[in-house]
Amino acid sequence: RALEQQEKEAVVQHDLTPTKAGLTMGEVIHQINQYKADDAVLVTDVGQHQMIAWRYFNYKKTRTQVTSGGLGTMGFALPAALGAQLHDYSRQVICVVGDGGIQMTIQELGTIMQTKAPVKIVLLNNNYLGMVRQWQQLFFDNRYSFVELQNPDFITIAKGFGIASHTVSDRAELSDSLDTLLNSDKPYLLEIVCEKE
Repeated sequence: RALEQQEKEAVVQHDLTPTKAGLTMGEVIHQINQYKADDAVLVTDVGQHQMIAWRYFNYKKTRTQVTSGGLGTMGFALPAALGAQLHDYSRQVICVVGDGGIQMTIQELGTIMQTKAPVKIVLLNNNYLGMVRQWQQLFFDNRYSFVELQNPDFITIAKGFGIASHTVSDRAELSDSLDTLLNSDKPYLLEIVCEKE
């Protein structure tokens, strides 16, 4: 219990209730819990967002977790979320993906468009290959190599596939944006601009 308290003070409180200006992945997942269905299926890609999502997503039912585990399969989330949604159109399927991973299988937006699968895509965009950058920070003395991303306009891409979407980077707009996303009866992509570190 003492170690748990230390962890809360050192890590959890900064993730869930940050004092810095930018959004954290932790607070995003924490707020998703307020709007998601009890039997919502969480599908994650690979990276920092995966670890944060698994840490803070509030699971209430079994058989609601889909991930590639430790296999490091970037690009897994979008097609896996589509598969989960095609299995049951009545379930809320939430795809949490990073800006690096979504670009590996972004063409699946076309299949989502054709099948009208109401997948809820939460794109946590920090403009980095975040996990790789974190390892370079921690173990290679901040010698960053090929981790900063020059991303496309994800909103324009989603709209090109007829998928409703918008971007949020302001904490004051996060709650309403998540409410819009999770209460939509159609596919939706919400790009959330997060802190780089």
